[in-house]
Amino acid sequence: MTTSQDTIDYLLDQLSSLPNVRARKMFGEYALYCDEKVVALVCDNQLFVKITPPGKDLVGQRYVEGEAYPGAKPSMVVDAEEIDDGERLCELIRITAAALPAPKPKRPKKKRSQSVRIRHPK
Repeated sequence: MTTSQDTIDYLLDQLSSLPNVRARKMFGEYALYCDEKVVALVCDNQLFVKITPPGKDLVGQRYVEGEAYPGAKPSMVVDAEEIDDGERLCELIRITAAALPAPKPKRPKKKRSQSVRIRHPK
């Protein structure tokens, strides 16, 4: 099962008070970005937030770990009740992004050398 666009739209609506939040489709599922950092994955309509000490402290006793997909690093599973609380969800995403390192700069793309076509006389 893949994540529906309605789920992504709802999450982005809940996070609309945060600047620089977006979702990007990847392999039929989605990555959630905040300040150009991947802070969560959305797989099978379920939100999986990266684990950080400040995020664990905020979630407290409701903390539950899970894998977004088989073999993935453990993440915090955010249930529907938490997603419905937009202020709390925004705070979780904000502090998670603040705790994560800055993304590595992308390497500039190499210019393709133009091949020279030599025509041989017939």
